[in-house]
Amino acid sequence: MEKKATERLGRTTERKGEATERPSQTTDKKREVTEKQIYGNYKESVKFRKNVFLHSKVSSGGKQMKEKLLLIEDDTAIGRIVKDTLEQEGYQITWATTGLEGLADFQADTFDLVLVDWMLPEMDGLTVCQNIRWESDVPILMMSARKEEADKVEGLQGADDYIAKPFSLEELKARVASHLRRWKRYTKKEITEDVTSFVHGLKIDWQKETVRLEDKELALTQKEFALLKLLAKNPSQTFSKEELYQHIWQQASVDDTHTVTVHIKALREKLKDPVKSPYYIQTVWGKGYRFIGELL
Repeated sequence: MEKKATERLGRTTERKGEATERPSQTTDKKREVTEKQIYGNYKESVKFRKNVFLHSKVSSGGKQMKEKLLLIEDDTAIGRIVKDTLEQEGYQITWATTGLEGLADFQADTFDLVLVDWMLPEMDGLTVCQNIRWESDVPILMMSARKEEADKVEGLQGADDYIAKPFSLEELKARVASHLRRWKRYTKKEITEDVTSFVHGLKIDWQKETVRLEDKELALTQKEFALLKLLAKNPSQTFSKEELYQHIWQQASVDDTHTVTVHIKALREKLKDPVKSPYYIQTVWGKGYRFIGELL
């Protein structure tokens, strides 16, 4: 019973662009399970502790640790089941239903793990992973109905792990617990500095979000600091105007890239950074911008 129930997770809806397994026409009607039926059965299993979806042989330790997880899933049925299952394990879950909403949630809070679907409205899962990686090394688990080896390889370019739909909730909980254990060991060893200093007098305080040039604090706008942070945290990496606009302004449309040009110009003026021989922000003609500041 448990195997049949969990194997249905991921088949509740069929999304455009995703390869899903379809039963034969003769059994379609018998195997079709609506969102209401799946979620209703799941809620009953919670109420009576019958273990159709929830009972786990894996000890995640979530109830003591209260780790914060970000779930980005646009399928309502799958999202509800995954969210409630992980909450029963003791995790704090923030659930977003679009790529841009998920990215905004990630930038507004601190999370210990991200679960992201591939095919999302507004911004796809691969782009979400890319944007998260520019800011953090937090574990990312991608969930997708794409099962081909090439798809998994592509998904793992941005994510740390890949689980194909339909998947067992037991396997999902085990993977989440495993990644969180490694993440805790990593964050304990990680050495972080509150202030980073560069040649030519630039100092950035990441915690206070302040910038000083030759010991004088600069009055940067929120967007200017966000641009500087993204560039400085990823030295020598070239960002296109479209990538900067999408990441900083969190907009799917990239028609207004002139906004990026204006803000980069203002940031350079405040940093006293000459365009022809820059100390910090270099223009890569035809591509975008990159940070070239030298650490002290």
